[in-house]
Amino acid sequence: MKNLFDLTGQVAVVTGASTGLGVQMAKALASQGANLVLMARRQNLLDENKAEIEKEFGVKVLAYACDITDTERVKGAVAATMAEFGRVDILINNAGTGAVAPAAEITDEQFNNELQIDLFGSFVCAREFGKEMLKAHYGRIINIASMYGLVGNMAATCAPYHAAKGGVVNLTRALAAEWGKEGITVNSICPGYFWTPLTQSTLETDWFKDYAKGAIPVGRYGNEGELDTCTLFLASPASAYVNGQNIAVDGGYTCI
Repeated sequence: MKNLFDLTGQVAVVTGASTGLGVQMAKALASQGANLVLMARRQNLLDENKAEIEKEFGVKVLAYACDITDTERVKGAVAATMAEFGRVDILINNAGTGAVAPAAEITDEQFNNELQIDLFGSFVCAREFGKEMLKAHYGRIINIASMYGLVGNMAATCAPYHAAKGGVVNLTRALAAEWGKEGITVNSICPGYFWTPLTQSTLETDWFKDYAKGAIPVGRYGNEGELDTCTLFLASPASAYVNGQNIAVDGGYTCI
């Protein structure tokens, strides 16, 4: 049987790859043979993940400490990737943050920080790695947005996060329209409630668990690994005709 998700020999860049969903998606890509570039700010965690992934999956991993809001550092990551592998096929724009507070209490600094990391950082990485993809006339860019980029919510007040992720959703469409004819597809995944270091303090509360049971049609949070198949589909050559889509992986939250 043909493996439609085979990524052997390809190079995948994953930002926010120190913990949480970034590590999970990196491992999914490695399981299909992709060599990896892991990017995040904490080199020690990147080094630990590099050692674990290389041992488990037998692929090559480059660990590169990078603040994605620093354009020069991102350019350095591109240069290091090309020096190490000579190619880049897949970019997972996963790095992000989240400011939770009533809109009337959000500071200018909080709002700007959200836009810088979630939106500007995603654009910078797409632009810089996209330059190499344009040369090769091939690429798969997957932006990790959020179901909160598609709808509002009355449970966790986080207007800056909604604004930034909504921007990522339409950035995805814009890049898809511009680069589609160049062999580069750009899509986003809009996760629902998944356990991560960023969400744990909220999701573990009893009131939010009760809220989720009524708000999510499947009645639960997302489990570890439940983003993997969507990631692999969008990263694979088999998804060549899927472009500019924002796919909610949210247990049905956005359908009601």
